[in-house]
Amino acid sequence: METSESQHHYVGFWARFGASIIDTILVIMITSPLLYSIYGNEYWETDQFIIGLPDFLISWVLPLVATVLFWVYKSATPGKMVLKAKVVDAETGNAPSTQQSIIRYVGYYISSLPIGLGFIWVAFDAKKQGWHDKIAGTVVVSQ
Repeated sequence: METSESQHHYVGFWARFGASIIDTILVIMITSPLLYSIYGNEYWETDQFIIGLPDFLISWVLPLVATVLFWVYKSATPGKMVLKAKVVDAETGNAPSTQQSIIRYVGYYISSLPIGLGFIWVAFDAKKQGWHDKIAGTVVVSQ
């Protein structure tokens, strides 16, 4: 569906921050018991960045796949759903494509590198886009 820019109500920094807190808590609630069942207390006591393949799959691949699937099929992660916000293609207003979603997820790392400046950018941008949104061609709007 084609949308005009005037129909969008862009979601700002604090609402998006709240959504990310919800999503982070959910990821921890899912991944921590899985990691504990495999590694026990060793997981939290080690200095290693990645302990093994299960750690990599649970800590890195699972959140990526889940987030991309939520964006593609629901246009929102659970945190955004709670706040009645959704990620859409900036041009069409449609759900983001799989490619856009993957680029947006990778863009999270780019946004976080310079002390989170890419996320803070949302507070100052006219369309409330973080760097990850700009890279992927997405915006976050109210439903």
